[in-house]
Amino acid sequence: MSELLLIDDDRELCELLASWLGQEGFQVRACHDGHDARLALAEKTPDAVVLDVMLPDGSGLELLKQLRGDYPDLPVLMLSARGEPLDRILGLELGADDYLAKPCDPRELTARLRAVLRRSQPPAASSQLELGDLCFSTARGVVDIGGHEIALTASESRLLEALLRQPGEPVDKQALAQLALGRKLTLYDRSLDMHVSNLRKKLGPHPDGSPRILALRSRGYYYSL
Repeated sequence: MSELLLIDDDRELCELLASWLGQEGFQVRACHDGHDARLALAEKTPDAVVLDVMLPDGSGLELLKQLRGDYPDLPVLMLSARGEPLDRILGLELGADDYLAKPCDPRELTARLRAVLRRSQPPAASSQLELGDLCFSTARGVVDIGGHEIALTASESRLLEALLRQPGEPVDKQALAQLALGRKLTLYDRSLDMHVSNLRKKLGPHPDGSPRILALRSRGYYYSL
């Protein structure tokens, strides 16, 4: 049974979601502010976090930033009642694995959580992919570039693995979305682009200064040789 930490100041919503998710086989702990959430995380690390953007004692985005520093491979799904595109972009840029606007359909939340949890599982067989100065451990979700280790989120790991397995060849955006997000892209959905942007920042350029990941219009993304 997967354990979730639900962080939202709306107690009624927390009760509703906890009841629904409990029936779907999840064990849910709920916190209603950032302070209690930090204590709950220190007590026991959950399998995934559902985090609201607006918290009574601070920004959920600031808490997300801290989570990514302390728990780099912990799956995080963001919620926001404001529905602002900027919130979505900032959340994804800070490392959220997925994002839903409130009010959300509990069935969609359940489906996205299951997809996030599937992506967070290590590959059945440990493997290491090497290309130039880059060495990627798919089992650990860690990239080594010139002796410097970089931790990736589950979505970034799936994305990089797909690109490294066919370097120099474009991978279709929808195919990458299925791997990195566990779902198809919708109209005006920039989730995949944000994950690619984050991955580019973490990896940096090739030693010669050229970008490692390039976009090919109408074709997708590829890892450059």
